[in-house]
Amino acid sequence: GLWGTRLMEDSNTSRERYLKSVLRELVTYMIFLVVLCVLTYGTVSSSMYYYTRVMSQLFLETPVSKMEKTDFKTLSTMDDFWKFTEGPLLDGLYWEMWYNNKTMAENKSFIYYENLLLGVPRIRQLKVRNGSCSVPEDLKDEIKDCYDVYSVANEDTAPFGLGNGTAWTYTNEKDLNGSSHWGLIATYSGAGYYQDLSRTREVTAVQIASLKKNLWLDRGTRAAFIDFSVYNANINLFCVVRLLVEFPATGGLVTSWQFQPVRLIHYISTFDFFLAACEMAFCLFVLYYMVEEILEIHIHRLHYFRSLWNCLDILIIVLSVVAIGISIYRTSTVDMLLKKLLEDQNSFPNFEPLAYWQMQFNNIAAVTVFFVWIKLFKFVNFNRTMSQLSTTMSRCVKDVIGFAIMFFIIFLAYAQLAYLVFGTQIDDFSTFQDCIFTQFRIILGDFNFTEVEEANRILGPIYFTTFVFFMFFILL
Repeated sequence: GLWGTRLMEDSNTSRERYLKSVLRELVTYMIFLVVLCVLTYGTVSSSMYYYTRVMSQLFLETPVSKMEKTDFKTLSTMDDFWKFTEGPLLDGLYWEMWYNNKTMAENKSFIYYENLLLGVPRIRQLKVRNGSCSVPEDLKDEIKDCYDVYSVANEDTAPFGLGNGTAWTYTNEKDLNGSSHWGLIATYSGAGYYQDLSRTREVTAVQIASLKKNLWLDRGTRAAFIDFSVYNANINLFCVVRLLVEFPATGGLVTSWQFQPVRLIHYISTFDFFLAACEMAFCLFVLYYMVEEILEIHIHRLHYFRSLWNCLDILIIVLSVVAIGISIYRTSTVDMLLKKLLEDQNSFPNFEPLAYWQMQFNNIAAVTVFFVWIKLFKFVNFNRTMSQLSTTMSRCVKDVIGFAIMFFIIFLAYAQLAYLVFGTQIDDFSTFQDCIFTQFRIILGDFNFTEVEEANRILGPIYFTTFVFFMFFILL
């Protein structure tokens, strides 16, 4: 029948009929693989990389002034932050003149003359309450204020400064339609104190000057977000930008950033409609395989799940269904967002949730493609020569597991040693996760021994020498 596979064939089936079933299954799967690859690779292009590169160069690598070399990546104080907002940020956001000083389109900014700034940018901060941490009794006379590290429980929600307007009064995450953000130091909520900037450079400069004059950033500030979105019609790509400045409780600041080029508007060119046909074909294939797996489970019951290939089939179907769901949500939501933006061009277009779901879609699609290609081994195994690899792996799996346990016991022991000894002084060992990746780099020969030796002249060389000895000469 239409859904006939090897698992549905009776054990007494002739070999010729069995091979026909295998061949039909292989051909169907190859068509599915081609459709999936066309669909996934058709939505990405090298333009996305160049788009990210030019936007990041503009906002991350432009010095705060002609006299200083400090850029966004090397900001270190609150004063540097304001220099950045008054300099590179304003210059980057508002391109109102051509290079011959001729005025561009009224009330519109085309970054690099090609990328339309959508709506207005937004600057938002999160604060913690004074008194959110406790000062030791012996030092209370010297230290009056105490601001803890950021957490939702410590978040300051009281009005401050001028006490009026969204910049000085707290807005919750639901009203802002925000979402949490995983920074380098903490995970931040989507709430806070925010200021929507203007569509013109002059008004925005006044707004930023007012925030700076009235001490918008203070000791309680733990994070400041700069969000904006641009659209390039030439390549039909949005770029959702987030610049994050984190203010740790230690003082100073740490910067990070996100430039997410996403294609949110579909079905414009002829190739887009071809991709739409591939999307429909993909949905039909997913439906086909869902019915196929249901029939196989009905026949074999719990024995079905004893095969690793069957579990992989289920995983591919689940990932595909999730990807289809995200795609439908993204397409329906972007139309609503663009409609709202066109109605009020002086509002902040919150494309962050859409960009987030687009990135999740890309990740799920990438993992799905990976597993679909891996599943080809299921069909390759029918060739005696090609099946040797899977046979070898199945026979040595117990030995590999035993070796892996022994390897990771020693590996994790060294990771904990490195974290406790070097974690306060070397960036590569500053977290336990970094220690693990750094040790993999040591195994590959990519490591700076001088830093370890300078951090601890005794334990540094001992750690490095014994780790290399055990990893290379004994385990590997």
